[in-house]
Amino acid sequence: MKRVRSILAWLAVALAVTGFVALGVWQLERRAWKHALIARVDARVAAAPAAPPGPGDWAGVSAGRDGYAHVRLTGHFLHDREVTVQAVTELGAGYWVLTPLDAGDFTVLVNRGFVPMDRRDPARRAAGQVAGEVTVTGLLRITEPGGAFLRANNPAAGRWYSRDVAAIAATEGLEGPVAPYFIDADAAPNPGGLPVGGLTVIRFRDSHLSYALTWFALAGGLAGAVIWLRLRGPRDRA
Repeated sequence: MKRVRSILAWLAVALAVTGFVALGVWQLERRAWKHALIARVDARVAAAPAAPPGPGDWAGVSAGRDGYAHVRLTGHFLHDREVTVQAVTELGAGYWVLTPLDAGDFTVLVNRGFVPMDRRDPARRAAGQVAGEVTVTGLLRITEPGGAFLRANNPAAGRWYSRDVAAIAATEGLEGPVAPYFIDADAAPNPGGLPVGGLTVIRFRDSHLSYALTWFALAGGLAGAVIWLRLRGPRDRA
């Protein structure tokens, strides 16, 4: 019976060490994937602006394939369907101004940029409500459904905490095909200085190496402790 317990104990240790090593290797693989993603995004941002995906291509739109693509689109803003989404930026707390852009064969939400708390009302930044045909250049972003952490969107009350394209389109009654993404406008100045565009934060958490080292350290520590106890046993009996 004692021998069986000893075998089971060694088996449990071997499985634990193997599991820790496997987790470390997995984190290194995740690190390689994350670095490849960062390289792709950097290349998209630096590329010359192109037309965003049209209705025929929307089924394949994804963050991995299209996120942060540099795009350019011409159309007319529908300022009467504007919504504001709470935001905290390098300029402080305020709102993102999301305005539908009628591009002819489809409509796309454009995050025109940031306005401070006291300029949420369009009447207080009337100069920036540009009329006529406009060309928007910016980055393609994937919809943010549901809301923010612990803060659900409340369309009925006009309280938005995330840029949920489908919910905003339904609430504002946007007709025709609406793109499943939105566009973060670049830093081209708007009349009157508001909204302020070009504040997109491109940041990917990259802690995989530290996680991998932690798992490898646990594997090495457990293996070392068992070896030390194994070597100490005969000396203690002596």
